[in-house]
Amino acid sequence: MADVTYYVALPFVFSDDGLAAGEATECLSADAAVMRAEALSRKPGHVGAIAFSRTGDPSSGDFSDAKLIRMFGEVPDDLSAL
Repeated sequence: MADVTYYVALPFVFSDDGLAAGEATECLSADAAVMRAEALSRKPGHVGAIAFSRTGDPSSGDFSDAKLIRMFGEVPDDLSAL
């Protein structure tokens, strides 16, 4: 199967342990992910959001590291766990 790129908007909220990821939203394009992340960052209860992409083969589960497209508001310093 050919590689597929997924675009995602991911909000962040405050938790007892600091910042925590909210529910991710898959988007159709990089621009859509940026617009959705910006909207999510302004939603009550959210403190920030990021737009990112991942490319890989869904059939094998082999994906490259996430690539940050844009961030809004407060997000964790270490995004390596994406």
